[in-house]
Amino acid sequence: MLGSISQSSLSTQVLYPSPPKPGCCTARRLLVGTWAYKNCVDKSARLKTMVVGCKKENQEVGFQACERLYLGMDFGTSGARYALIDKQGTIHAERKRQYPQYMREETMDWARSWKTTLFSLLEDIPVHLRPHVASISLDGTSATTLIIDSVVSECITCSNTGEPLARPYLYNESCPDALPVVKSIAPVNHTVCSGSSTLCKLVSWWNNDNSDKTSTILLHQADWLLWLLHGQLGVSDYNNALKVGYDPELDSYPRWLLSQPYSRLLPVVKAPGTSIAHLKEDVRTLFGFSEDCIVCTGTTDSIAAFLAARATKPGKAVTSLGSTLAIKLLSTTRIEDARYGVYSHRLDDKWLVGGASNTGGAVLKEIFTDEQLEKLSEHINPMETSPLDYYPLKSVGERFPVADPKMEPRLHPRPESDVEYLHGILESIARIEAKAYSLLKDLGATQVEEVFTAGGGAKNDKWTRIRERVLGLPVSRATQTEAAYGAALLALKGAQLM
Repeated sequence: MLGSISQSSLSTQVLYPSPPKPGCCTARRLLVGTWAYKNCVDKSARLKTMVVGCKKENQEVGFQACERLYLGMDFGTSGARYALIDKQGTIHAERKRQYPQYMREETMDWARSWKTTLFSLLEDIPVHLRPHVASISLDGTSATTLIIDSVVSECITCSNTGEPLARPYLYNESCPDALPVVKSIAPVNHTVCSGSSTLCKLVSWWNNDNSDKTSTILLHQADWLLWLLHGQLGVSDYNNALKVGYDPELDSYPRWLLSQPYSRLLPVVKAPGTSIAHLKEDVRTLFGFSEDCIVCTGTTDSIAAFLAARATKPGKAVTSLGSTLAIKLLSTTRIEDARYGVYSHRLDDKWLVGGASNTGGAVLKEIFTDEQLEKLSEHINPMETSPLDYYPLKSVGERFPVADPKMEPRLHPRPESDVEYLHGILESIARIEAKAYSLLKDLGATQVEEVFTAGGGAKNDKWTRIRERVLGLPVSRATQTEAAYGAALLALKGAQLM
């Protein structure tokens, strides 16, 4: 497994069981004209890219001229980041961007924002490094769902452009109207039996949208962004496809799902890190990538963070403290229970058991600035128990460890001291994390022994000490904390399997 491999021998890593032979998907092929990608890039927000890991052999480019590099991109809830690594795992460049705020009819145009950010990140890569990129992969938020027009015309002015037919369904959106239908066809307590599952979003759209459904396909956020790079419409990975009903143990969609009329919208599923196709010519020539650069299937953001942390033994876990809180525990037993928002992702011959809560950093940032968080944290005594009992949520609804779309945020009473208030919120999130790991044990997963932390919250040492006390476990920051690094490792895997 990934984490058991040393930095110097990453080229022999195995992230997942051997996938099918790499190659182009048999799904519908695209006929597309060259897009005006330059117009997608928000030039006013262009950032200077940091290049690291320089070697003496070639100081000008920062690495040996013959070196191949592997690009990973992470599309989180509030922004995106890329990491460019070599086969030893050394980072040669990395950069992050916030999503631009595009509005359409008083709602956020997320698809346009993600697309702009994708090409902005490609432009942020140092020009002299781009020809050395051998492969690309990326991750997206789990259960973020798009319904796409699958008929793509050569005429770029035509209506059929392969673009979303409706606004994307975000990762934390619930579709309670579809839940009874999904529960009537799926096994009891299946992962899809949650209002925020991808399948509930698909069923809700199917039942409520009056548009022509003969030329549509479902894609996840990562699938759609990768499609913009490789042009093979209708390809997903079995991590992203889990919440639409794909069975990673059988490596197929189950019969109860294939018998439904909307099953024809489901994408072809491959193992994460599988080569799909070469980078599209127009993208390649615009940005200066090599002719043999390939695009690989991706994964979810929390899986990518787990891969980056290299937690390799059963009982090791990763908590991602980003805008939301997501936990992944490496277990020898697969656990699925929609009553609590618990599901398992496949990883080699083991399982990543866990779930994602709606609590997390997004709540903190609504109350405090980054500067306040840093300064107030300095005055917290992490060994003191906070008497404040909150359930910090940005809006109504929780997914895990309690699946309750009607759960109300609880952030009161607010003490006069901001230090006490922040302490109470941090400790309350830690209690939710502890409840989550306790639940996994009760459901039969391998007991957690050690927790690595990824995401922005990993930088807060006081919060780490609070969590260590509340969890009663050793807690440390992962050596690599960014999901983009895990996505880069998937790109490396895809290139090695070519």
